[in-house]
Amino acid sequence: MKILLLGKNGQVGWELQRSLAPLGELIALDRHAVDGLCGDLSSLDALRATIRRIRPDIIVNAAAYTAVDKAESESELADRVNAQASRLMAEEVAILGGWLIHYSTDYVFNGQGTTPWQETDAVAPVNQYGASKLAGEQAITASGCKHLIFRTSWVYGARGNNFAKTMLRLAKDRDTLSVIADQIGAPTGADLIADVTALAIRQVLQQPELSGLYHLAAAGEVSWHGYASHVIAFAQDNGEQLAVETVNPIDTTAYPTPARRPLNSRLNTQKLRDNFSLHLPDWQSGVTRMLREVLNK
Repeated sequence: MKILLLGKNGQVGWELQRSLAPLGELIALDRHAVDGLCGDLSSLDALRATIRRIRPDIIVNAAAYTAVDKAESESELADRVNAQASRLMAEEVAILGGWLIHYSTDYVFNGQGTTPWQETDAVAPVNQYGASKLAGEQAITASGCKHLIFRTSWVYGARGNNFAKTMLRLAKDRDTLSVIADQIGAPTGADLIADVTALAIRQVLQQPELSGLYHLAAAGEVSWHGYASHVIAFAQDNGEQLAVETVNPIDTTAYPTPARRPLNSRLNTQKLRDNFSLHLPDWQSGVTRMLREVLNK
């Protein structure tokens, strides 16, 4: 079995290199061409040529345009990467009779309310990034290709930048931090996403009727303020010398950004857990493991 992984150096892509390796021959690409193979989702013709040359059984697309605020002014680029490239991959994998594994976001919803979003809930993105990701989902579904789309939220990894690392860096220099407290979600580890992906691929190859859209996030919920408080408390309990004394909760309105952010990023994962017989751990266990790695504890 031949697997084409796109976005190999992103947080999820990095972990996918590990989790997918036992499943088959893995060709992992990033934006930089290697041996004439192109993994740059903004170069549509080169991407199509690469897929036709490799002829993969499975495409795992962990690449995306993710600059939420810049997408407001770069909507054309966001659409090309998140929507048009997704349509292209779906078309090509349908011809091959293979599978497309794709990642999306809670940003496809309007972000209101307090109930965790289900796969069947109405979509209504509040920013250009969400709109581009939704267009990608719809193109994949419309293509008729065999696919798994995983909507996730608040993704982090030990490798690269993440919210926890930012909080720790700021906490070393400032005695007070102000963090948004009215946006609620579940921090979800890139390693968890990668492991669930590999397990799901194994099952859908045997049970293709499981093809479709799923919500994938760690269990539980927390605000960014609660997340930051957890990170700082863990670091202090493990001997980190931090200057911070107070973490103030603030509303989203106190921190304006070019792109609107959803207040409700909760995702209902019942369908995923039932169909694939999975247990999704609470967000604290994944964050704690990441922190131990980052802090070498």
